[in-house]
Amino acid sequence: MEYNLYFDYENKKAEKEAFENVLKEYESQEIGYYHLPESSMKFKDINFDDFSEIAIIGIGGSSLGTKAIYEMIKNKFPLKKMVFLENPDPIDLIGKFKELKNPLFFVISKSGKTIETISIFKKVIEHFKLKPKAKNLKIITDPGSPLEKFAIDWGIECFNLPKNVGGRFSVLSAVGMVPLKAAGVDIVSILQGAKDFRNRFFEKNELHLLKKASFYARNYKIYPVNVLFAYATILSAFKEWFVQLFGESLGKNGKEIMPVGHIGSIDQHSFLQLLMEGMGHKTITFLQIKNFDPDFKIPNINLPYLNATDFVNDHTFAELINKECEATKEALLAKEYPVDEIIMESLNLKNIGQLIMYYEILTSAIGSLLEVNTYNQPGVEIGKTILRNKF
Repeated sequence: MEYNLYFDYENKKAEKEAFENVLKEYESQEIGYYHLPESSMKFKDINFDDFSEIAIIGIGGSSLGTKAIYEMIKNKFPLKKMVFLENPDPIDLIGKFKELKNPLFFVISKSGKTIETISIFKKVIEHFKLKPKAKNLKIITDPGSPLEKFAIDWGIECFNLPKNVGGRFSVLSAVGMVPLKAAGVDIVSILQGAKDFRNRFFEKNELHLLKKASFYARNYKIYPVNVLFAYATILSAFKEWFVQLFGESLGKNGKEIMPVGHIGSIDQHSFLQLLMEGMGHKTITFLQIKNFDPDFKIPNINLPYLNATDFVNDHTFAELINKECEATKEALLAKEYPVDEIIMESLNLKNIGQLIMYYEILTSAIGSLLEVNTYNQPGVEIGKTILRNKF
């Protein structure tokens, strides 16, 4: 992994403060996600071979991280199909029910009271005729939650995540690792990648993260928006995970760093104009895969009237998308945007684990400097209360 910052900023005091804040969380074990690379290794030997699809019933932090990893690797490894039953959209749910022939269901809710998840679960019980002691049903929740109590009552196998791990930081816990292992993913490599990055950070070998965190936190009024420009369609779900991670963690007490996720080169045609000639006030992060595995070339074909694009003939599509990324980056640098880039040498499981841990620690570091509670979401709870009163 390669991390480059294209802005000249140094605040040693803030960087030291951010490191000490995050180190305190890590050493005190008050915040649990730092320790998941070790504690989740216990899931490496679980086996669910009797099912052809994995169906996730969950929303937000209970599904986005798992979906991000699956979407990145589903065409790279021989995996079982994963279907995500997230949104109480009846058209979406009916369509996805039709895709499921021999599914293993995971009901995932940290609190055990997520209204969308439990409502969809009830419909799954009805539609797929699930009964107590069903072998094709598993529960993932907090210890002692209403959902765990249900699992005990029904005789359903239940996996717990640590209570000190918040939903949006939970992908490396049972929430993500158990369903991904059931789908055939080598979770050991993901966890090892996350552990490697965490260890390097606390050994002070990833200081770029502190520089970025201090810049974002000390300049949030000037640059209140961070745009993640991810140059690969398979990163679409990852940008959704990033949006929740930043949005729920850092938007508090009248402060915010608003996350915006885009996919290159698609969104060059829908968002770049705004960046180039809009109001500014944004930081831009480019996420790029340097080496795509397939040597997939643009044919050396000359078509009548279409020769204006022939200069890319016989080059790979990987070259094209990465050159587009570089061109967009250079254009935005010329507009004096604060730009940084994350380059994955190749798309592999260890790099994915590193990327997840990078963003989680970055979020914690920024939150500590903003002096917000990175791990709660009171604004979300207010909306849930209002919803309950509408029925």
